[in-house]
Amino acid sequence: MSEAPETPGGAGSAEPAGKSVVKVTDLVAGYLPGVNILNGCSIEARSGELIGIIGPNGAGKSTLLKAMFGLVKVHSGTVVVRDQDITGLKANKLVSRGVGFVPQNNNVFATLTIEENLEMGMYQRSKDFKKRFEFVTDLFPELGKRRAQRAGSLSGGERQMVAMGRALMMEPAVLLLDEPSAGLSPVKQDETFLRVHEINRAGVSVIMVEQNARRCLQICDRAYVLDQGKDAYTGTGRELMKDPKVIQLYLGTLADTA
Repeated sequence: MSEAPETPGGAGSAEPAGKSVVKVTDLVAGYLPGVNILNGCSIEARSGELIGIIGPNGAGKSTLLKAMFGLVKVHSGTVVVRDQDITGLKANKLVSRGVGFVPQNNNVFATLTIEENLEMGMYQRSKDFKKRFEFVTDLFPELGKRRAQRAGSLSGGERQMVAMGRALMMEPAVLLLDEPSAGLSPVKQDETFLRVHEINRAGVSVIMVEQNARRCLQICDRAYVLDQGKDAYTGTGRELMKDPKVIQLYLGTLADTA
C-alpha cells in the first residue's frame, strides 16, 4: 500500500498493464458554488479492472461517481473515458460514450416490468435490444425468467440486479456502482458482490463505491481510499487489507484480513 501521489491516476507504477478506460485527474466538484466535496481527486481504471472506492462517511465517494456521470458540477479537473474528455457532459450524453451508472436509491422504474426496465436502458439503441437482453439475462438468469414481473414487487437485491442489468444494456466501457450492497441482508450482499464480479469477468471495467470496505477489498483488483475529497491511499485490495494504517482508520480490526 502507498499514499496516493498528487498526480493523475493516483496509482503509480503499481498499475497493471492495460489500456486506460477512465481517468479522473485532479477533480474538484461540489453541489453548491464555492463549496467543494471533491478537492483534487484522481483515480484511474484500466481495461478489465474492478476498482473499489472506500473511505469514511463524507469523504466524497458517491460525489465522485456523480461528478463523473454529470450529476454534480465539476469546478476543475478532467474526466476522460476512452481518450475522450467527457468532463461536465450530461448523463444522457455519457451513456452513449460508454459510461453506465447505478445509483444507490431509486434505481428502477417500479411500475414497469423487468423487461420494460431493460428496454429503458436501450432507448438510444433499441434495434440491438434482443442481443443485449440475451447478454444481460445470461448474467442474470432470474431476470429472463421473471421478465413480465413489475420491478416494484421485487426485493432490494432483485431491484439491484435490474438496475445493473439496465445499465449494461448500452454495452458500457465502465460501470459506476454506488453502494450496491446498501440495505441488503448479508446473504443478498454476498449475491450482489458475486454479480459484480461476474459483470467484471464478462469484460466490463467497474468502479464501485462501497461502505462494506472489507468485502470490497476482497474482490477488487485495486482500490482507492478517499479522505476529505482526495485519494489518500491506493493499492491492490490485498495490500490495503493488510496495511496497518488502513486497518486502523477504515477497517477497524485485524480480524478476517487474510
